[in-house]
Amino acid sequence: MKVLFIHQNFPGQFRHLAAHLSRQPGTEVLAIGLDRAPGMEAVRLLRYRPHRGPNKATHPYARMFEEGVLHGQQVLRMLLDLKRRGYRPDVVIAHPGWGESLYVKQAFPDVKLVHFCEYYYHTKGADAGFDPEFPLTPDGAAAIFSRNAMHLLNLEQCDLAVAPMQWQRSLFPPIYHGKIALIHEGIDVEGLRPDPAATLELPDGKILRAGEPVITYVSRNLEPYRGFHRFMRALPEILRAHPTCQVVIIGGDDVSYGTRPKDAPSWRTKLLRENPVDPARVHFTGKVSYANYRRALRVSAVHVYLTYPFVLSWSLLEALASGCMVVASDTAPVREAIRHGENGWLVDFFDGAALVERVLQALAAPPETVALRAAARQSVRAYSVERGVGQYMSWVGRLCGEAGGMGSGKF
Repeated sequence: MKVLFIHQNFPGQFRHLAAHLSRQPGTEVLAIGLDRAPGMEAVRLLRYRPHRGPNKATHPYARMFEEGVLHGQQVLRMLLDLKRRGYRPDVVIAHPGWGESLYVKQAFPDVKLVHFCEYYYHTKGADAGFDPEFPLTPDGAAAIFSRNAMHLLNLEQCDLAVAPMQWQRSLFPPIYHGKIALIHEGIDVEGLRPDPAATLELPDGKILRAGEPVITYVSRNLEPYRGFHRFMRALPEILRAHPTCQVVIIGGDDVSYGTRPKDAPSWRTKLLRENPVDPARVHFTGKVSYANYRRALRVSAVHVYLTYPFVLSWSLLEALASGCMVVASDTAPVREAIRHGENGWLVDFFDGAALVERVLQALAAPPETVALRAAARQSVRAYSVERGVGQYMSWVGRLCGEAGGMGSGKF
């Protein structure tokens, strides 16, 4: 059995599935990713780089499509070279969001193709235009609408599509819903269990311990899409009302989604300038190792997670798995994982006073937070690695079984 993964940032969402497949007797796993992809030890990774970027003269609405075509072209060249050397995968599992798998079927018309369908863009009802502080312009709406051309091509040619959350699946055109399986890739629930003896050493040498009034906030990068501006504006009041709490903010100064501020090099710089806080109590760690990230969740008394209606972060599920008391934004993807008053608390994304109130309530450690923490950990078992890998194996096994010559279709 030969499985080919294609992901510009391999392994990305395929880490657990690729690791599982690499351990199966008789299964050969190969991957294709960008030259800067991190890769993983157990899987051979072929790296590529597009021969050029989008032409500056390309219309802005079509620039992302041209970029996708350039990525797809380079991967097609690699696939054709592999084919000439006698390689033929039984199944290709790809993240098509950057165009790499656009031409898989040109190289291997009969190979089963599985696409990870992460996001389908909308000009209303999702992330775009959600925050009135950053209004959507007519040009921006047209560009967003045009992005979906590539996603529609991806949906047309794949044999199976996978979406990790029901809300993400709902964004795709209804005509394709029957083709999209609901499979979350999974998080390491057991590896994230709570630890009442946990400690976290901060960059300045200060030690924080589980049971202390520690507030945590995590994002790959600190930016409005993940509610960083709303959190920073609430912090001065939280710090004033609770003089002994400590705040740990994990995340980089780049931009994953949206744009940089016009009047500052980063959102952290801008929002600190507008909302000064005591650096002895508010600790910006930057990006940290996974071990330190896990320690931060384990010492957290209340974890704040805010997001636009957009792709749900792994960090929210990992906070639940760590038994955190989570205060999160009442936005569509979050409601799928958190039920208010059952396994966490939800607040309106734009209601700063409600955010302050709930964080202070959690820090006061009322008896109900004990039950909420336990329920948080129990609820997140639905997103375990074992469940995610098992669902992938079942769906892909059935798909490949239909191809003929695959026996039972099992890996």
